[in-house]
Amino acid sequence: MSDSTSHRTWQQYYPEWTSAELDYAGADERTLADVFDHAVRTWPDRPAMTFFGTTLTYAEYGRQVRKTASMLHNRGVRRGDRVAIALPNCPQALVSFYAVLSLGATATLHNPLYTARELAVAFKDHRAKVGIFWDKAVEVARELRTVAPLEQIIPVTVTRAMPFYLRAALKLPVKPVKAMRDKLQGNTDGLTEWSDLVKDASESEGRALIETADVAPADPAIVLYTSGTTGTPKGAALSHANLCANIIQGVAWVPGLGQGEQPERMLAALPIFHAYGLTMNITLGPLIGGTVLLLPAPEKPLLASAMKKQKPTWVPGVPALYQTIMDIAEQQKIDISGVKASFSGASGLPVELVKRWENMTGGLLVEGYGLTETSPIVIGNPMSTDRRPGYVGIPFPDTDVRVVDQDDPSRELPDGEAGELVVKGPQVFGGYLNRPDANEKAFADGWFRTGDMAVKETDGFVKIVSRIKEMIVTGGFNVYPAEVEEVLTEHPSVAQASVVGLPRDDGSETVAAGIVLADGARLDEDVVKDHCRDGLARYKVPRVFQVFEELPADQLGKVRRVEVREQMMG
Repeated sequence: MSDSTSHRTWQQYYPEWTSAELDYAGADERTLADVFDHAVRTWPDRPAMTFFGTTLTYAEYGRQVRKTASMLHNRGVRRGDRVAIALPNCPQALVSFYAVLSLGATATLHNPLYTARELAVAFKDHRAKVGIFWDKAVEVARELRTVAPLEQIIPVTVTRAMPFYLRAALKLPVKPVKAMRDKLQGNTDGLTEWSDLVKDASESEGRALIETADVAPADPAIVLYTSGTTGTPKGAALSHANLCANIIQGVAWVPGLGQGEQPERMLAALPIFHAYGLTMNITLGPLIGGTVLLLPAPEKPLLASAMKKQKPTWVPGVPALYQTIMDIAEQQKIDISGVKASFSGASGLPVELVKRWENMTGGLLVEGYGLTETSPIVIGNPMSTDRRPGYVGIPFPDTDVRVVDQDDPSRELPDGEAGELVVKGPQVFGGYLNRPDANEKAFADGWFRTGDMAVKETDGFVKIVSRIKEMIVTGGFNVYPAEVEEVLTEHPSVAQASVVGLPRDDGSETVAAGIVLADGARLDEDVVKDHCRDGLARYKVPRVFQVFEELPADQLGKVRRVEVREQMMG
């Protein structure tokens, strides 16, 4: 592959606030630990985060990180070690994250709702000896201790970060309160809770440890495990340099982000154990001195309260989140006009949703694209009039993309032809943990193979067609699920669709659609097929339909086609 830096045709669409080349090596932008320390020194009195009405300033954030670093060091954590964190969005999660990084250790982030079986592969792989777990996951942690090198379990009682009046209210012997308490709190019998350990730790010792930790940009900051629904989970190791690059690119992309007199109010409804939620709030926050509005889950009452009382200015999300917020705002007559900028990922963003959101907020909503392995964003629609519906956008600064032949990735395909998307950039990871076999397949001549089928136009705009492994082969033709889903959801009776291939005896596949019906609608297969034939070649039209109450999806609202396929196969 020849170098393509001279062919970055997409740069013509960069608005005046986005430079084509960025500086990633500023004095305070070398590692996430440096970024965090800079925020603590620069904005000590600014609110760094809020949680159920409790506010933590950057100065207090820094103090807690130093004490937590001291506590972890006392428990044997050293530079290069891995520490597991399995927590919902809460102050303890953020403090623990930066404490781990400031010691030169690596944070491995996990979904706290996963079972021991779902986590076992990851824990055996990263071999963390110390784990910080939501107290509701303590039994899972105990089980992991029997099958993985995990030795120490530090439980976190999330409610301890709430204001006193709420903690007192949660003790009331009332049925709804008990249900809420059971939802938020677990059992810590025989273990010392995180807050008690931190309370007894030394801040001055923590400061000294952090100052001598010698954290380098190339060091791994986090390990995130890619979805195991299509095979064994792999640990993507993202360096400080990767993660810093992506937030610097993000600031260059969004006009005026963090430059106002008041700090950005950043809605953290996305889980921090995903690369998207982590980068869009937790690592971006300290870079711009923002206030992170932490929600432990994107539930309607919590979203309603945040939108009404805290009025976020920055809302990263997924289409389902925006839909929910707008519905709540209309039902409860909440003014959401303060949201200046929103960035959507994980699944396609319908044009009507964008129009409705921008009408209600007066701000911009654009779609982007990325993966865990790319920290995560590589492509975004410009936050200007040049954005293009149906496309995920153009490459971020200092990022290159190509579309290649999936069977011969050294062969670049002509513009407009569908092939595998490969990417290069400072945010792209160096490889998977302990998986030289996977790394060999993941890279081709230094380009990361995304596993996504895409089309790149001559001017650089990219459209994602499907995951390669989700591409359907029927009668010798390739069918890309996203294209069929787009046509299906244009029919008024179809609220949501997921298109998969069901295996046939001849080795090919039948195009099948799992659909969620619109309110009050019923499925008339012939009518929907006729609708599809208007916009698709006959071989792409689904032959099999199944109605779902709701489609299986991950925490970001991204539909899991693998599970749709399994359910349709019975």
